[in-house]
Amino acid sequence: MATLAEPQTASADDTFREEVRSFLAENFPPELKNKGNALASVEGPTQEGPAEKAWREAMGARGWGVPTWPKEYGGGGLTRKQAAILNEEMAKAGAYNPIGGMGVMMFGPTLLEYGSEEQKQEHIPPIARGEIRWCQGYSEPNAGSDLANLQTFAEDKGDHYLVNGQKTWTSGGQWADKCFAIVRTDRSDKHHGISFMLIDMDAPGVEVRPIQMISGMSPFCETFFTDVKVPKENLVGKEGQGWTIGKRLLQHERTNLSGGGSMARMMGSSLADTAKKYVETDDTGAIADKTLRDKIADFEIRWQSFLLTAKRAVEESKAAGGVSEISSVLKKLGTKLGQERAELMIEIQGLQGLGWEGEGFTDGELAGVRAWLFGKATTIYGGSTEIQNNIIAKRVLGMLDHQ
Repeated sequence: MATLAEPQTASADDTFREEVRSFLAENFPPELKNKGNALASVEGPTQEGPAEKAWREAMGARGWGVPTWPKEYGGGGLTRKQAAILNEEMAKAGAYNPIGGMGVMMFGPTLLEYGSEEQKQEHIPPIARGEIRWCQGYSEPNAGSDLANLQTFAEDKGDHYLVNGQKTWTSGGQWADKCFAIVRTDRSDKHHGISFMLIDMDAPGVEVRPIQMISGMSPFCETFFTDVKVPKENLVGKEGQGWTIGKRLLQHERTNLSGGGSMARMMGSSLADTAKKYVETDDTGAIADKTLRDKIADFEIRWQSFLLTAKRAVEESKAAGGVSEISSVLKKLGTKLGQERAELMIEIQGLQGLGWEGEGFTDGELAGVRAWLFGKATTIYGGSTEIQNNIIAKRVLGMLDHQ
């Protein structure tokens, strides 16, 4: 005797997926489909139109721009599985995350770990809503690769610090509202004399000078601090804890600079699809130049393999409590692959890939040339490749310095 099948109940994941789809249908402006978050870029301030503003506010109200951050600070409070569903549905809809920048990439996760409750309540919600831009005050003219040699000094004045010194390569400093910086509070100890502070970029005594790059853009700056008053409550953690906090933040930065973060989204369409617009194809529609075809196939195989490895490594790190030294491996490999792809793109486009200005080039071709040049910095900033090699040797492979 046949029996009626029991009705299937929707799982919590299916219910959440439907919630996401409904939200996107109601709130994502169709005119923004397949666009990116220009406001999160350090390459220049982009005016926010009505559609962009509405989309940012809708995502910010849900906390879905930072989906796994705690709800009590304006985050989404989602599980990793729910965050993955959100990303999947946004990708299907051609929607981008309008919340980003250094506050999301680096500072927010670090403050959640090391900040006081008051600091979290003050700084995390505006980041989660995309209402504030942060910049990073790390490198100095004489403290690049040897970051711990920084000399910007914060003098204790009782209820505040008085900061004097210079930072360089301050990404987006001319557009930032606030700066998270590591400064020296004790000259007698190289590492334990460093503290982590938050500085208002509009405070008296802060001067920012943009640096023009080979790409023609000026996303990096020199930043000067002259008798800048920093309230004591802007000290994150304890005095002397800055080196520990600063290194933790760099792990977040390196993860995002690699395929474990933003680089995967920067790659765009496949090289093969692009090549078919510029080079001859055979009767089957394949790239006729076998050598070029082999180069593209080799790169795409290595890139996709790296992305899968990066995804697994990032998920394992998060499951273990956050980022780790594996970020140095991801940063080293991901940025190198990014540069390799840019070089291959120039080869594919030929003379069309070398334009700087003029009517003979598309906007995409001109942007590609600048991206190729800008990409030369990726293996330097966030810790150079040589620094990553040292970290990998010591922290991942367990090799020790020979005295």
